[in-house]
Amino acid sequence: MLEKLFTDIAGIWNKYGMVYLDGIKNTVILATTATVIGCVIGLICGILNTIPVSSRDPLPKRIFLKIVRIILRVYVEVFRGTPMILQAVFIYYGIPYFFGVSFDSIWTVSIVVVSINTGAYMAESVRGGIMSIDIGQTEGAKAIGMNHWQTMTGVILPQAFRNILPQIGNNYIINIKDTSVMFIIGFSDFFAVHKMVSGAIFTYFPSAFMEMFGYLVLTLVASGLLRLLEKHMKGDKNYELASGDQLVMAAGTYKVPSSAEPFEERSREFGGKR
Repeated sequence: MLEKLFTDIAGIWNKYGMVYLDGIKNTVILATTATVIGCVIGLICGILNTIPVSSRDPLPKRIFLKIVRIILRVYVEVFRGTPMILQAVFIYYGIPYFFGVSFDSIWTVSIVVVSINTGAYMAESVRGGIMSIDIGQTEGAKAIGMNHWQTMTGVILPQAFRNILPQIGNNYIINIKDTSVMFIIGFSDFFAVHKMVSGAIFTYFPSAFMEMFGYLVLTLVASGLLRLLEKHMKGDKNYELASGDQLVMAAGTYKVPSSAEPFEERSREFGGKR
């Protein structure tokens, strides 16, 4: 049975190998582009959701931030609470239906759909990452005169990015797989190639086996690269005390006075009584 399976796979690859490679390329480009844009969307949403507001702030600022946060909340709940395949249908078919505007590029629609879906998840991840940073960091930055923007860009976000990096990687891996739903609007990704090939030669399982193996390889490679990035961001594990500072007292230079001479201090460096 395995011999027949591999024979069928070899025949499919010989005939449609380049088509599969084109599908893989489209999947990787879409997932990567949409993840980057989604992270930017999530970053903006996360920052807006964490701007401090107090009763001492001007009324227009409080009203504006309240409205913005309501809009962001609706956006997050809608795009996290509905399947991406239906979001693609609503955007690709719904906008022309209501506004009479047609889309010239499937690529544009696919990137928009996956990006805003990723942004909805990243918005909460970024908000959680910012809130995970100790409040003392913010208070310390304000104490030296930094404004909110300087505090976020110079103190909070670099630390928050490290905390949310695993979630960014998780969303990227999810996008590699979930871009398969874009076939519903005619996007030619890896999964769409499988649908086309299996429909043309009526060998569904060998093609599905190739798809499963291909997606597994893509996600394993992505996971490996993200682990390397995390390891790089952790830095060197070998931390040595800098002893070149003249103000640092080297261990062993001085010793505790004996009980016989409680008010005298002896030094190994100079020797004798002082």
